[in-house]
Amino acid sequence: MPGLYIHIPFCARKCPYCDYYSVTTGNGMDPAHFLNDLDMELRHAPDDFLPDTIFIGGGTPTELSVRDLEYLMEILRSNVDLSAVGEWTCESNPGTLTPEKASVLRDAGVNRISLGAQSFDENNLNFLGRIHSPGDIETGYRILRNAGFTNINLDLIYGIPGSAPDRTQRDVETALSLGPEHLACYHLTFEPDTPLTRMRDQGLVREVNEEESFRQYHMIRQMAREAGYVHYEISNFALPDRESRHNLLYWGNGEYLGFGPAAHSHWRGARWGHIRNLTQYSRAIRTGGSIRAFTEQLDTEAKARETLVMWLRRIDGVPREEFLRQTGYDYRVLCGSQIDTLTEDGLLSEHNNRLALTGNGLFVSDRIFSELL
Repeated sequence: MPGLYIHIPFCARKCPYCDYYSVTTGNGMDPAHFLNDLDMELRHAPDDFLPDTIFIGGGTPTELSVRDLEYLMEILRSNVDLSAVGEWTCESNPGTLTPEKASVLRDAGVNRISLGAQSFDENNLNFLGRIHSPGDIETGYRILRNAGFTNINLDLIYGIPGSAPDRTQRDVETALSLGPEHLACYHLTFEPDTPLTRMRDQGLVREVNEEESFRQYHMIRQMAREAGYVHYEISNFALPDRESRHNLLYWGNGEYLGFGPAAHSHWRGARWGHIRNLTQYSRAIRTGGSIRAFTEQLDTEAKARETLVMWLRRIDGVPREEFLRQTGYDYRVLCGSQIDTLTEDGLLSEHNNRLALTGNGLFVSDRIFSELL
């Protein structure tokens, strides 16, 4: 079954490392006006669209006021058949979460929250430009538990320049001590055209070297496993049966529809993305213009390669027979020489007709994926 993604393009402040599209609140369109536009867009969702998962991201969805959050929930109920939804996730920033907002989300049917902790260290949070404090994370976590949420993800970032290696260990220890059902740990990425990357290029910031990053990554893996979490995707860990169903849909190259500026969709053989400009998005919605920045139709081989790469993100790998059934291609015929080379380099392994990244391959997965594509 497909998924539904809603992009809320508002943040209290832009983090210097982030390249997701958003505008700072008060420096762009009134959120209520945007929600009116979102309502108009959702009215054109296919009549037979029946999502199994919903993910509300951004931006910072909980940057919306209580009233605007209530309006967002009303818009979704009015335009989408929610009867089949099994997992409904909303992202939240600890600095914008309140008991009232948590109650609005829970009462509407949201049953999973992804809390952007990033770090429990004050210096790390300042470097990352976050608006919250370490104490806000634990306060936000308690707010969610008190509101009745039994499925919480915590996001962490490692590989932070200037941060002592033991801070990563303390971050993971603190996160695990709270007992979330899910943990996502991402290496800090220097994305193009972000303030952080410009600082690096000016010599003001130096990236953590690969050896140290590798050490931190495998420390995180070990700590999570010892705490009973299943490492099921490159950067994601979950208690048994608490894997993110929406993310598994992405990694399985399944179908989903995205709404809002910068949102992406994969639907009935086509893939498209929306313009990354709130003003242009609004104008197009209100004048009947196109909100798409691009549309593409992958040929069968390109789609099979993309499916292979997405599926390899999962730790359990790609079963050969199932891949053939879904794509019509044997992955050995599709890219056998690349697989052989990467296997010889110790980055891929194949056992019992199942292809997977090795422990070393997990850390350099982007390079592997580029070769397979």
